[in-house]
Amino acid sequence: MHVESIAPWKHEHTFGQDHVRPGEKNTRLVIALTATMMLVEIAAGIGFGSMALLADGLHMGSHTIALGISALAYFYARKYAADRRFNFGTGKANTLAGYTSAVLLAVFAFTMAWESLRRMFNPVAIQFDLAILVAVTGLIVNAVSVWILSDRQPHSHSHDHAHPGQHADPHTDHNLRSAYLHVLADALTSVLAIVALLGGKFLGLVWMDPLMGLVGAVLVARWSVGLIREAMRVLLDQQGPAHLHQSIRQSIESQDDNRICDLHLWSIGPGIFAAAISIVTDAPKPPEEYKRLIPDHLGLVHATVEVHPCRSC
Repeated sequence: MHVESIAPWKHEHTFGQDHVRPGEKNTRLVIALTATMMLVEIAAGIGFGSMALLADGLHMGSHTIALGISALAYFYARKYAADRRFNFGTGKANTLAGYTSAVLLAVFAFTMAWESLRRMFNPVAIQFDLAILVAVTGLIVNAVSVWILSDRQPHSHSHDHAHPGQHADPHTDHNLRSAYLHVLADALTSVLAIVALLGGKFLGLVWMDPLMGLVGAVLVARWSVGLIREAMRVLLDQQGPAHLHQSIRQSIESQDDNRICDLHLWSIGPGIFAAAISIVTDAPKPPEEYKRLIPDHLGLVHATVEVHPCRSC
């Protein structure tokens, strides 16, 4: 048999990962903004004695690193999308980056909590006016970054020419979601820093500064744990969403007397899935016939179907 004769049954395994994703350009822009503000807030926190401000700056430092990981993951996924060493493309590079960023979130949340506790028992003098000015500036930068990353589906892309997974639910892009959570956490710590500094300046509540650092650490830790759990489900090939299972089962079993005896569904990238399906039927057909029954909108880009005849069914 010639190689050319099997060409109709062969296909690429890039699944749209070789194209620039909607969040990639926005992530690079946010990196520049975050890195600049990080340097300003760390210097101001040390110089003005504000733990809340220093915590915000350190947190921005973690986000700068995490956002850099996100940008690198987007680049890596595109560059090696067609590499045959990856069985199902490079979609999981996205999730791996999200997991790594989430771990960094957890580490810096612990750092914020530790430093806040230390400052609570060993307070330092705070230059409130300058610290408030820097914190407000940081909040503005964070708000702009949140807005940039929340614009996840540029209108310039046409859905008619979309590649698999390119217009998937943003929550399935763990890389983009991790970047979004990082800048959102920055915005939160900026707000807490401003509240603490205002309380210290006008009400004499100096203890609010380290307390707000603790509050921010707890909230950021919760976000990081949630993202770690989501990313781990993909990295460990946990079974896909129940509603997709049900849709696949209904689409196949609604025809003739087909019964699915085994169904494995797992994520191989943002909004895209692979499946291995075993079907038992008393009227066997070619596997392609069963694949055609599965709706296109489910994001199933790679399916392996095996058919078992059962005359007594």
